[in-house]
Amino acid sequence: MRDLTSETITPAVISTLRDTKDPRLAEILESLVRHLHDFVRDIELTEDEWAAGVDFLTRTGHTCSPTRQEFILLSDVLGVTMLVDALGNGRSAGATQNSVLGPYFRLDRPQYADDADISGGLPGTPLFFEGRVVDRDGAPVPGAAVDVWHSDADGHYDMEVPGREDPAMRALLRTDASGTFGFRSIRPAGYPIPGDGPVGDLMSATSRSLMRPAHVHVLIEATGFQRVTTMLFPSDDPYLDTDPVFGVKQSLLETYETHEADAGPCAGLAHEPYTLLRRTFVLEPLRAPARRTTPFSSSTEVSR
Repeated sequence: MRDLTSETITPAVISTLRDTKDPRLAEILESLVRHLHDFVRDIELTEDEWAAGVDFLTRTGHTCSPTRQEFILLSDVLGVTMLVDALGNGRSAGATQNSVLGPYFRLDRPQYADDADISGGLPGTPLFFEGRVVDRDGAPVPGAAVDVWHSDADGHYDMEVPGREDPAMRALLRTDASGTFGFRSIRPAGYPIPGDGPVGDLMSATSRSLMRPAHVHVLIEATGFQRVTTMLFPSDDPYLDTDPVFGVKQSLLETYETHEADAGPCAGLAHEPYTLLRRTFVLEPLRAPARRTTPFSSSTEVSR
């Protein structure tokens, strides 16, 4: 491995991987080396540009903390997160599509009975959510675990609300015998992804918007079915086509119905103008286990 050139260094590096014990890890690393070297050759990367890239990745790592994962945010804005999801979570026509989990899911969420108020008393336009979970044939899926969470009227999640310690605008619910569930809360607003770190610098350099469209997160798990991690966006949100994490799908757009006080489907329940959101979620049956092994494993929950 002496006197390597810009063309011979790639096979030389790949040759060092031949004793890798895990075949999937070997496959991943070889492809990574090939594509990375081809990228460097393709754009004729200079030493200054390489140093700038190393500095960017270093700052990205330094920005990470137990409550912020800047590398996942980088993956999001480069479309990698949604690409991985698309490859691993294909859905048949009519089934509810996945979207990104996002940074604000919490395991310490309260469990509520059907139609409970999960707003935690925070101010905002009342939101009534009516959901149903069914299989591909339209049969109800009873006993499904349904996680919901969303931002407040200012685009803040509960952990971002000043002085707020208890969970709010999030809940674990269960579908009843007819597959239905529901809750009351407040209408969420759009919000910017963090712009005060290296990813924010990248977004600024490329003149991209930081604003995510408003949405309600829904995660559904039921025995015998694939897990669904998704969002529901208002069909008239101004940021649908510029979502920085590429999470919007046409099938996930919903009409956030607006009604006057004491009028419409929830008359008598809201004494001020309110929003009604309804959705039927269609689950796919479990697939056969994948044959490929996972080269790396970790039990650490990642958040950003």
